[in-house]
Amino acid sequence: MDLGDQIFMAQALLIADRGIGHVAPNPMVGALLVYKEVIIGSGYHQRFGEAHAEVNCFNSVQDDKKHLIPKSTLYVTLEPCSHHGKTPPCSERIIKEGVKRIVVAVQDRHNKVNGKGIQQLIDAGIDVKMHVLCEEARFQNRRFFCFHEHSRPYVILKWAETSDRFMGNLDSTRLLITDHEMNKQVHQWRAEEQAILIGTDTALLDDPLLTNRLASGASPLRIVLDFNLRLPLRLKIFQDGLPTVVINHERDDILGSVQYIKMPREKKSLADILNRLYLMNIQSIIIEGGATLLTSFIQGELWDEIRVITNESMLIGKGLASPRIPNHIQPSAEIVIGHSRLHYYHR
Repeated sequence: MDLGDQIFMAQALLIADRGIGHVAPNPMVGALLVYKEVIIGSGYHQRFGEAHAEVNCFNSVQDDKKHLIPKSTLYVTLEPCSHHGKTPPCSERIIKEGVKRIVVAVQDRHNKVNGKGIQQLIDAGIDVKMHVLCEEARFQNRRFFCFHEHSRPYVILKWAETSDRFMGNLDSTRLLITDHEMNKQVHQWRAEEQAILIGTDTALLDDPLLTNRLASGASPLRIVLDFNLRLPLRLKIFQDGLPTVVINHERDDILGSVQYIKMPREKKSLADILNRLYLMNIQSIIIEGGATLLTSFIQGELWDEIRVITNESMLIGKGLASPRIPNHIQPSAEIVIGHSRLHYYHR
């Protein structure tokens, strides 16, 4: 594989990262225009409903360099769209600009694209090179690919534990395991996902806000499982006016900022819940529930990523045990932040 193509695609992937938390349910996309090893234009998809990466890339080219566009190679981290949505097809803009060569990292799995954009470019006589840094591009947009290939949201499980693997006190009083620096990281994670989910007991015992207050970006949609409507309206998630979804068996309506979604009593498995979230166009969700809910996702193999925060300086001797990850699943990455060690697991 051409080293130059890899180098420029790697830069396009870095640019695409800037869209995280702002473009869902669209994918993150980056684009570069390169003429004789020199970048003359760059762009990324900045916000859902606004211009795509290719358009921003073309628009960034200075007037005195626009004549070089047909002689340049366009690098795009995802197959250009070929359908009319909130914006015109990027494939048509590429053809109109006269680009003769395009390098694409990975094919778009959305059923409205899925090879149609590439074929349109080939039919226009453009030299198309595919699969440059394909695995890296798939990982960057793992939420998008999970949603379109498995018809469910990308599921992230997250919890914090002491060094002796407890996540709470036996008397249900709150145990502060993470420090301010780690809390900032957790809030940044919230800004990167579309939704956050907890169970009834976590809502009752912790009365959390589940918002992003310590990092840049929006707060996720809050979702709580309360099948029998046991949660009192005095809880913070019902009082601050921000959107909250309550999945239950009793009612199907809206009360202020709270949307009640009724599911049949026979439809309460985690797979059923994820399917309902898929129908709501929720592409990714982070689970911050208790050990029982988290363990259910692990045992049901309905997870894609696990993030475990361990406070290595905290020992409590006894408490509520944290979930157990199967021995055959090993960490894919490890980071130290302050007194905490963060382990990432990927299926």
